[in-house]
Amino acid sequence: MIDVLDAHMHTIASGHAYSTLNEMIASGKKKNLKLIGITEHTNKMPGTCHEIYFYNFKVIPRHQDDIEIRMGAEINIMDYYGNMDLSEKGFSKIDYGIASLHDICIDPGSQEENTNAIIGAMKHPKVKIIGHPDNGYYPVNYEKIVLAAKEYHVLLELNNSSLNPLGERLNSRDNMKTMLKLCQKHQTELIIDSDAHIADDVGNHNYVHELLDNLNFPEELIVNTSVDKFKKYIK
Repeated sequence: MIDVLDAHMHTIASGHAYSTLNEMIASGKKKNLKLIGITEHTNKMPGTCHEIYFYNFKVIPRHQDDIEIRMGAEINIMDYYGNMDLSEKGFSKIDYGIASLHDICIDPGSQEENTNAIIGAMKHPKVKIIGHPDNGYYPVNYEKIVLAAKEYHVLLELNNSSLNPLGERLNSRDNMKTMLKLCQKHQTELIIDSDAHIADDVGNHNYVHELLDNLNFPEELIVNTSVDKFKKYIK
């Protein structure tokens, strides 16, 4: 599978990442990506940027040589109804949102509570990706998540960082397998993301590609093969 985009990454603006915007772009160019998405954490993540950061994206050139730059945000889900920590003005300024559960922002709930939190976030028109839904610290009903993603035209993320042996997410490989089987059953599309926090990791989807190859997962359900397929979600 030819993978041409990476839509989830963080710069030093997020506070716990280690490369600049220009360094991330340069890495994407070096790896022949056609599109990258910069998605800093929103305000309830300790150390991240103020919301005003998201208001000034007009100054960033969106095409640099052969690569397109999209400016989004990784938004924290703050309760079991899917409310998030970005104002409507902030939402209006970003190209797309990745809604994620982080234990520093919300305690893990029951399977029903976690599932409702994610589906509630999906209903916001600017949320286009659910970040690392594989994290077993937040048990969910994957069939409900997969069906809701299809209904609300939201991409479920295959997060490469989740499969890193040094990572701390729980049971991510098995949870990802479950999600993939259900996505194939219901023909729900997914996106592969690096969740890069340093320039060297931009476009690094190696762990996910290995899993997809082992499962013989159908390429047509992965949007990374085409910028146009991804843009159908973020237009």
